[in-house]
Amino acid sequence: MPNIATKVTVEITPEKELVLKEKLGQAISILKGKSEAWLMLSFEDNCRIWFKGDNSRPSAFVEVQVLGKINPAESEQLSAEICSIFEAELGIPGDRTYIKYEEIEQWGWNGGNF
Repeated sequence: MPNIATKVTVEITPEKELVLKEKLGQAISILKGKSEAWLMLSFEDNCRIWFKGDNSRPSAFVEVQVLGKINPAESEQLSAEICSIFEAELGIPGDRTYIKYEEIEQWGWNGGNF
């Protein structure tokens, strides 16, 4: 039950969104027990983000939420992969990207909880 929510300062075309979906869908498997089969993604483009007092360069804020605990070594690897994806596909450098990880104890779905 992972969720990756993304806010970026650049435009995401429908074509780029599909590429991001594919690559993030593969990347989530870095976290043990997680896969694209249960992955939810959301994208907000053209956001106004100020980073280090500057809004003149592309930036991203990415939230990764998962049910259960996150292995620190796996999240380190996922951070590297997310930064690589956003730099390659959207031109957003890793030093302009923040990634927030959140471990969720309860997750609701389909009228119940996992």
